[in-house]
Amino acid sequence: MQELRDKYIQAIGSAADEAALEELRVQAVGKKGEISLKMRELGKMTPEERQTAGPALNALKDEINSALAAKKTALADAALDERLQAEWLDVTLPGRDRRVGSIHPVSQVWEECTAIFADMGFAVAEGPQVEDDWYNFDALNIPGHHPARAEMDTFYMHRAAGDDRPPHVLRTHTSPVQIRAMQAQGAPIRVIAPGRVYRADYDQTHTPMFHQVEGLAIDRDISMANLKWVLEEFFSAYFGTKVKTRFRASHFPFTEPSAEVDIQCSWEGGTVKVGEGDDWLEVLGSGMVHPKVLEAAGVDPSQWQGFAFGMGIDRIAMLKYGIPDLRAFFDSDLRWLRHYGFGALQVPTLRGGI
Repeated sequence: MQELRDKYIQAIGSAADEAALEELRVQAVGKKGEISLKMRELGKMTPEERQTAGPALNALKDEINSALAAKKTALADAALDERLQAEWLDVTLPGRDRRVGSIHPVSQVWEECTAIFADMGFAVAEGPQVEDDWYNFDALNIPGHHPARAEMDTFYMHRAAGDDRPPHVLRTHTSPVQIRAMQAQGAPIRVIAPGRVYRADYDQTHTPMFHQVEGLAIDRDISMANLKWVLEEFFSAYFGTKVKTRFRASHFPFTEPSAEVDIQCSWEGGTVKVGEGDDWLEVLGSGMVHPKVLEAAGVDPSQWQGFAFGMGIDRIAMLKYGIPDLRAFFDSDLRWLRHYGFGALQVPTLRGGI
């Protein structure tokens, strides 16, 4: 048994790699290895012989296994040392610049609006960007002679000769989402509808495609006072300062009474500052939902009432971040975003700012 031990201990010590080591393991303690075969012979021995041979064979097997494990670790360490000597990295070299992305102001403000209104209990409602004429106009009490229905203001979908389906348009506002939400959920309801909208217009403050967020709240006793509170809470959270609002009487087909909403501001050196001063800036339209709109959406106006409002996401982004031209959102080199503080991986907050 001593001869068997010396044979394998010497061979293990001389093994050049893990393959040779594995071969020695099989020869020594494998299923048909020499030590394993000798352990099978214990059954043929007398009890007295087993008392001596058994512990000796177990001790030999443990010693061989320990030698194998130690040699395997030594070979791995030697391979690592060799690799470390062969591979070399100069950590003093300057880093390589990586191109970074930026969050677009529209995406930033969209998320900010969603977060702030969610804090006030408004869910997000969505609808198609290609709408039929009824949802986009008729259900919203917009008469056939209204200028918004003219082809010079609205993008109508092409119809082949003989196709007498109802007209479809690229939605001119997200108000159709309010109709769809009321039809699906009934009343009471409290939702916002952010999304892309389309109008045939293009100048410093208008683009053919832009973004809106509209709000709708329907319940038993909702009033203009509730509307004013919601808007002032939103603007104060969005701009990070207390913001007063002023309502001015106006007219929209889908609300009655209707109001343009101004926010308190000051002008200094061509820069507007929100929440201070004696000036006012118009930012959105609003009002109490017209009974005919409620009826079109399947809501009984004798039992329910509520308010609606709508504002341009792009415009309040311009206002907050000092961006002077709406067209720059869509047709400029996006590197200009860095000038307005939009870096990579910025996350919108509940209370405005980045």
